[in-house]
Amino acid sequence: MQILHTTKLDSQVYQDALAIRKAVFVQEQHVSLADEIDQNEAQACHFVGYLAQHPIATARLLPINPTTYHIQRVAIIRSQRGNHFGRQLFQALENYARRQKHFHLTLNAQDQAIGFYQRLGFHVTQRPGFMDAGIPHHEMQKQLV
Repeated sequence: MQILHTTKLDSQVYQDALAIRKAVFVQEQHVSLADEIDQNEAQACHFVGYLAQHPIATARLLPINPTTYHIQRVAIIRSQRGNHFGRQLFQALENYARRQKHFHLTLNAQDQAIGFYQRLGFHVTQRPGFMDAGIPHHEMQKQLV
């Protein structure tokens, strides 16, 4: 999988990220488009994984402070789930974060995905679970070395 990233909202990479997010979150999980596309689009770095030049995976990094990124909008198209593309995407996110000197990662995991994130080294924080777009979530963190 080839992984590209951008901060430019007029780029094809960003458009590909949006297409994946709409397919996964809006169509599959019934998240409203107004909730999916938010005020943080321009502040985030958007990542897209391509397989044979087709966009199949996405995530974005939102800077929280000088050493922390919040990972959001993690999605793999349905036909490619279970093929370890999520692990490859996270390796790219972590490599980028290290290069930017951001050594702390946070994310809000859908409860059904907590095991996936735990296998990547994230742990659930003490913060109580919460609902986001009608889906149960828990905050998770990882410290990079």
